[in-house]
Amino acid sequence: MPAFSCIIDKSIPEGLRLDRYIAENLKILSRSQIKARKLEGRLDGRAVKLSRILKGGELLELSWSEAECPFLVPEDIPLEIIYEDNRVIVVNKAQGMVVHPGAGNSRGTLANALLYRRLEKIQGAAATDAGLRPGIVHRLDKDTSGLIIAAWDDEALAFLAAQFKARKVRKSYAALVRGCPKDNKGCIDKNIVRSRGDRKIFTVSQDKGRPSLTYFKLVRSYGDYSLLLLRPKTGRTHQIRVHMKYLGLPILGDPIYGKADPRFPNSTLMLHAKRLTLVLPSGKSETFRTMLPQRFKMIRGKR
Repeated sequence: MPAFSCIIDKSIPEGLRLDRYIAENLKILSRSQIKARKLEGRLDGRAVKLSRILKGGELLELSWSEAECPFLVPEDIPLEIIYEDNRVIVVNKAQGMVVHPGAGNSRGTLANALLYRRLEKIQGAAATDAGLRPGIVHRLDKDTSGLIIAAWDDEALAFLAAQFKARKVRKSYAALVRGCPKDNKGCIDKNIVRSRGDRKIFTVSQDKGRPSLTYFKLVRSYGDYSLLLLRPKTGRTHQIRVHMKYLGLPILGDPIYGKADPRFPNSTLMLHAKRLTLVLPSGKSETFRTMLPQRFKMIRGKR
């Protein structure tokens, strides 16, 4: 039975339930997986319900059962594999690929592709018996390309998730933005909260939401456009895109937080997860890198 433990953040929002904290903050299991895998939780050594309201600072201990994934259909989808061993796999995700199956996206996702690869490598029934499945540790938006890591077993998943939770993973993104920053480098330290008008998007808030920190560095300017290297210290949904909009430098091709660009009206989201540094379950620290996608080079060439 897989297990995980950590100290709960003292800065959590008031009234946050344990099940939401596990799914939204720890991101070890989704809300549906919490139920399917019969997750059990203990706070400071005492068994509690998953509806328990957290105070912050408690010792959290979790355990859950191995579970099948009958809803996930393996699909033979080509992947650009950067690294792979018997515990983890690092992929350069293509723009437009959804990471997890969901409403309207039950097929063609990264999870479907990873399951096929695992079953192919260790011969179907053995994978099911061993409880091996693609455990995607973090997420990238559909239109964000770049590096993403997944674990082949729950123990490796928990090991990697703990690093993301403790903010020990170093992630760097490249972005083409409209405009040029006033300073060559700096940071955006602003809370992010869901928009009241549209719950699917986020915005900056002075006193509400969750603390969010993004470092930026100017790589090069191309007239009215700039190439930035971005390092998010926190991992909030849409964090980089929201922070760039707040800075007045919307990411080129962003359909949610930007506007159609008169010079590049057909551009897609110019955001790419370029570098990833973390410790693998083997204990070895690794840095994975990718080149900028062709869509970046095409736009830079038309400046």
